[in-house]
Amino acid sequence: MNFITRKSLPRRTLLKGFGATMALPLLDSMVPALSAQAARSTPRLGWIYASHGVIFDQWKPAKIGADFELTPNLKPLESLRGQFNILTGLSHLEADTKGDGSGDHTRAAAAWLTGVHAYDRTRPGVEVKLATTADQLAAQVIGKSSPIPSLELSVDTPSQGSCDSGDCFYVNTVSWRNPGTPNMTENHPRVIFERLFGDGGSRAQRIARTKKTGSILDSVLEEAGDLASTLGNSDRSKLNEYLDSVRDVEQRIQSAEKQGEQSLDLPDRPIGIPESFEQHTKLMFDLQVMAFRADLTRVFTFIIARELSGRTYPMIGIPGQHHLISHHRDDKELMSQKARIDTYHVQMLAYLLEKMRSTPDGDGSLLDHSLIMYGSGMGNGNLHRHSDLPVLLAGKLGGKFKTGYHYDYKMDTPMANLLVTILDKAGVPIEKLGDSTGPLKLEALPVA
Repeated sequence: MNFITRKSLPRRTLLKGFGATMALPLLDSMVPALSAQAARSTPRLGWIYASHGVIFDQWKPAKIGADFELTPNLKPLESLRGQFNILTGLSHLEADTKGDGSGDHTRAAAAWLTGVHAYDRTRPGVEVKLATTADQLAAQVIGKSSPIPSLELSVDTPSQGSCDSGDCFYVNTVSWRNPGTPNMTENHPRVIFERLFGDGGSRAQRIARTKKTGSILDSVLEEAGDLASTLGNSDRSKLNEYLDSVRDVEQRIQSAEKQGEQSLDLPDRPIGIPESFEQHTKLMFDLQVMAFRADLTRVFTFIIARELSGRTYPMIGIPGQHHLISHHRDDKELMSQKARIDTYHVQMLAYLLEKMRSTPDGDGSLLDHSLIMYGSGMGNGNLHRHSDLPVLLAGKLGGKFKTGYHYDYKMDTPMANLLVTILDKAGVPIEKLGDSTGPLKLEALPVA
């Protein structure tokens, strides 16, 4: 394959193999001299949903502003101190009941990225209808120039919980392409890996390649070697590190597939889904980091715990179901268990953020150029309250956000105001979203 000479490599350079197409990370050769702004101008947005609220004294910092002490839920982020903000006081009042019969869990997930009320589909004349979510508004603008406008990921399946009154769509996704079209989530690592790096134009080729080599990476190594010979030392090192990361993820997927073939006692778990929640979550996060790094997508949503989740957490000594534990009725032991689940989820978030911080991207890191929002559609899961929601924002979005602060807003400030602000900072101006009343006041760093 003939590559363009050094210092003029196209951003969309691809490595092609038998049934495979691999995009590359940003290399120095792709950025003309003195134009690092090109890298900084590529925003990435991610939204991670965790269900059933939190135990607030385990989540909310006591101090407002900078230098706040990390609460037990936030302790896993100690090494990332200064890389994120905590926002409190925000609410989704449209998730409150309006006497229509729709359930609180339905409304929690549905309102999270819309600020819109979900109505009970079981009532006569009511159809599945919501609104275009914030992630999809972003995908229409910043995602239109990437191969995959957005990714919708999850570790749960519909069978790992129940559905609320209304429709299962409302709890199985937080992403809606338009008011009548929910985007279903994908939790299978192999499916995502093939979508990112497989040659989508030929299923027969992919099957043949799998039988021949079993590896997407192996099929592009020859072209990778040709490309490496044209690169400088820095770019060659970046390329090798990237290929190593792809190899690591592919091998972990293959390992999960082999374990699945050997596990006869887990008939409900599809072959290729890691048995461990932690392994599964980290694998999905690594896939997302690769997608961001190769600019295959710039927008994602991820459900780390769906509403009405029946998942248990024996790995941290909690055999009970998440949803049932969230209805603790102020029982100290159940409250402790709920807090431990929340801390465990934040531990998974820390893995993603550390990975993004250590991944170079243009003039900084992937985390520097991204904004990740983590939170829930409930504040108090025990009482099904949609006020004082737990919200964490990580990353600077290319200098658009200061980090290291606890912002405490007047109670019942619409969380939709935050969504409007995020979209605006990402270059997606929108006057109103759901019940928003205006942009949220967040100090911003001047963009150099």
